[in-house]
Amino acid sequence: MQRTTEGQLFTEIVLEVFKLSGLLATEGDRLGRDQDMSSARWKVLGALASTDSPMTVSQVAHAMGQSRQGVQRLANEMQSLGMLDFVDNPAHKKAKLLTVTPQGMALLNAMEQRQIPWANDCARDLDPVQLAQTLTQLRALSAKF
Repeated sequence: MQRTTEGQLFTEIVLEVFKLSGLLATEGDRLGRDQDMSSARWKVLGALASTDSPMTVSQVAHAMGQSRQGVQRLANEMQSLGMLDFVDNPAHKKAKLLTVTPQGMALLNAMEQRQIPWANDCARDLDPVQLAQTLTQLRALSAKF
């Protein structure tokens, strides 16, 4: 069996997204190095800050497309560093809720201020219409999974 033209393009997109994901993680690590903030920690804080209510480790993992075990390890680290707190979950005895501490929010805000000029510089020579189309397509692909 052979790939269709669309299947081949999709495969090439997947490989490019994998490559880009690694490069973005490296850039995130670089941006946060002096704040003791890795791109993985940044993603956890971002996932929690993007909602109006605390989330369980499983919910954060699902939102990030990561394993529950990986997010649990990060959450434990981040709690010991004062970025997150575990609070009782009225809906579940064992699955605690994660909340961002004031220190964690300050770190997230500092990272966002670093990200703004970086993102503006990265996007400087890119066509805004094509960027919007790319975003639409990536969201459509994400929705399939």
